[in-house]
Amino acid sequence: MPEEFQSAQRTWVTSIGPLLEMAVLGLIFLLAIVQTESAISNSSPIFGPKQVTGLLGGSATVKCFYPRTNVNRHSRKYWCKESTRQCITVVSSHGYVAREYENRTTITDYPENGIFIIEMSKLGRRDMGPYKCGVGLNDKGLSFRVRLDVSAGSVVPEEAQLFYVEQHGSVMISCAFGDQYASDRKYLCRMTKTTCSTIIDTHGTIDPLYKGRVLLSNLEILGSFSIIMTQLKKQDSGLYLCGAGNYGAEGETKKLDIHVYEEALVPKAQPILNGVWGGSVSVECHYDPKENNTLKYWCKWKEHGCTILINNLGYVLDTYEGRIVMHNSPENGTYTIILNQLHNEDEGYYWCMTSGEHERKSSTELKIVEGKPNLAVNNEIHAVAGSPLTITCTYPCRYADYEKYWCRWKNTGCEPLITSELNQTGLVVSCDKGSRILSLNFDQTSLSDQGWYWCGVRKGGHYGETYATYLQVQGVLPNAEEPSNHNEGPSDDVVPEINAENRNSPLNKANDVAKAETPAGSHEESKNSTILLSVLISVGIIILLLGTVFFVVKFRLFKHSDLVSVASYRTNISMTDFENARQYGAKDNVCMAEAHETQIGGMDDDTITTSSPKEAGKSSSPKEAGKSKKAKRGSKEEVEMAYTTFLLNSENVPPTRSSQEQ
Repeated sequence: MPEEFQSAQRTWVTSIGPLLEMAVLGLIFLLAIVQTESAISNSSPIFGPKQVTGLLGGSATVKCFYPRTNVNRHSRKYWCKESTRQCITVVSSHGYVAREYENRTTITDYPENGIFIIEMSKLGRRDMGPYKCGVGLNDKGLSFRVRLDVSAGSVVPEEAQLFYVEQHGSVMISCAFGDQYASDRKYLCRMTKTTCSTIIDTHGTIDPLYKGRVLLSNLEILGSFSIIMTQLKKQDSGLYLCGAGNYGAEGETKKLDIHVYEEALVPKAQPILNGVWGGSVSVECHYDPKENNTLKYWCKWKEHGCTILINNLGYVLDTYEGRIVMHNSPENGTYTIILNQLHNEDEGYYWCMTSGEHERKSSTELKIVEGKPNLAVNNEIHAVAGSPLTITCTYPCRYADYEKYWCRWKNTGCEPLITSELNQTGLVVSCDKGSRILSLNFDQTSLSDQGWYWCGVRKGGHYGETYATYLQVQGVLPNAEEPSNHNEGPSDDVVPEINAENRNSPLNKANDVAKAETPAGSHEESKNSTILLSVLISVGIIILLLGTVFFVVKFRLFKHSDLVSVASYRTNISMTDFENARQYGAKDNVCMAEAHETQIGGMDDDTITTSSPKEAGKSSSPKEAGKSKKAKRGSKEEVEMAYTTFLLNSENVPPTRSSQEQ
């Protein structure tokens, strides 16, 4: 029995073995076909919506993207409907339209944008099914599968917004949900089979896989925000949601379908930069040369924003003065950022940014590693105005074939100085290849030479390592022959921080223009104006004092006035009125400097005042000029005499109308 069983087992294995092998091979073949089809579908650069829904009797629009190469721009674009055997062309950019789709289906190509749009109207049930949009002569090449659904309802479901991004490129997304969500959490998440995994939100959550290359910023419109993603990879393709509130619980969401395609012409960014403490790094940023007039800037990424460090308009963050520069090369569509004097706080993520809507944006991570700079220069150099100076920069053998240069830093750049030639400023750049020293020589330093100077190397138009040093020049500024340059660097022994933002403000620019337009003689005119103003002020003070004395004297005299009433007349008669009368020997001008008159006293005042001959010239004869004057009457006598005179004169006053009528 065991032998018979073993024989039957061998017979079964012999007969079934080939069948099993064939089944296994068939399964492997099917899996290979599925994987190949999936790989072809994923590798295809054509991209469009996975599903489009239109209303019965209504219309539907399909957008299909393709790479903007010269071949694709001039190639045939088509829209076909799939069947079990083939994909039958519905419409193409060569003018073909299938008979049953005439007058209700169109295709429009926009080669400058890399997109073509299909529009179908008068939709019916027979229009439902899978389609393909593609580029080429048949559907075996570049194509993308789209399913069209026709609904009998009245509302079309919201479709995902499409984003077509080249590999290593960037995408900007705007999401708006209304002011009712102004204080709610904003977020971006990626859809999975079971949930939506958060990438970034306003509460500080960031997926480690997207750290440093995603940024969420609130917009001015309440409830609106924007998202920027850079350094996109093929793995980033997929369905996303931007929303306000919490996913699956409350709030609103918006579908986003991002497709990342591989483009051979896209330059790869530098994902990681390594720099040593005290050294430098350089970053090449790319942009479309046709968009050279766009704003270009470099910023440091943080969780809730990106701080601009430098831009192509001359702005430099004050804490980065003298250690960062931007070199623009529009001929090849790049701008290079050089950052030196590195320290540990410089570690982080940095973004190359432009203001163009379709411009590339890239992200780079900077790490500080152990090591020493290859270039060696004194960190700070002191000089006396009028004396010669030589600044040396040593370099290693590895830079023997590189172009070496010295440049003077400005907020607008650091252009290399003239090499091996004497320039107008008396600067000479020379290089001793034997000792590997690059020297910058000053025949005679001046205060205007104070500022930042960079020693650097470059090769083939690409900037390499640099080292910055600050030159301080001490001395007395002679008149206005050598004006100090406050924008170039600080004076004396203090190095203040210059606020680059304020320096580039319109107000300061206007002040700079006004200073530049001031004529040479303006300082002399200002001096004369100051002297004239001082004289006028002195004269005004003297006049004010004299006026004060006059009013004080008048007030004191008026204080001793007596009130006299005669019949129906009532008047104020001041004692000075009688004293100044010529017939009573009073002086003509009490304000003369030569007059010596005592103050009017009371009725018992017996003080007597004499007058000089000059003062009494009109009332005294020449014979009496040398004699002393008679004593002046007292105050009491003068009052009685004045009153008597007034009564005598009042009799000669003609009567008033009222007295005549009486």
